[in-house]
Amino acid sequence: MSKKTNYSYVGIAFIILIFGIIFIPKIIDRVSSDDVTRDESRSEDISKDAKKGKSDLAYLEINGKPKKVPSFSFTNQDGEIVTNADYIGKVYVVEFFFTTCPTICPIMNKNLVEVQNHFEDFENFGVASFSITPDIDTPEVLKAYADHYGIKNPNWNLMTGDEDAIYKLANEGFNLYTAKDETVEGGFEHSGNFALIDKEGYIRSRRDEFGNPLIFYNGLIPEAIGVDEDGIPQEITILKEDIAKLLEE
Repeated sequence: MSKKTNYSYVGIAFIILIFGIIFIPKIIDRVSSDDVTRDESRSEDISKDAKKGKSDLAYLEINGKPKKVPSFSFTNQDGEIVTNADYIGKVYVVEFFFTTCPTICPIMNKNLVEVQNHFEDFENFGVASFSITPDIDTPEVLKAYADHYGIKNPNWNLMTGDEDAIYKLANEGFNLYTAKDETVEGGFEHSGNFALIDKEGYIRSRRDEFGNPLIFYNGLIPEAIGVDEDGIPQEITILKEDIAKLLEE
């Protein structure tokens, strides 16, 4: 065997020795700390929300940023001032309605009462109902309305206040269409959808079958009906499921 061959073997042995000195202790350390399967690049694949125990519910994003509930301050059915800060730490559902609504509002609020009763043991669940006829819906009127529908959750506020501020909150703050329209029954047109807000004040929803955020929940079909005459399925059940997810975050 030539000296050149001997030198080659010595070189290979030296490399193996260096590898053992450097890497064997690290492997042993990872085995002892139960971290053998760690992928150093996983921070790129796992969202920050998942690390913080967030659910799989999506955020409503505007220009690539999660949309947060804007500041608001209105008077509730008890004559108390309620702001968005009062809902921090709570999961809540948002709706826009008016007490003299002859069409969709009664359905929406009966559905919300069903949701209220389902989560009656949760002190961190609430509802925010904003009147779009604040000149009519005084605190006294709202109080009578709440009593009529069986609204008893202390975190369910029926609110009245400045009309322009309420309409701006609906159309720009929550993207729930609201407008005066004398051609429709009741004189007002507004969304029959509910928005779901997490404990930090962000608008959340589940994703559809294509992976897109559902954004809102249809509040017009009672859970007991299942599917309406047009074949549209009720969404109160999934709303309950998603509220439960946010309550666990």
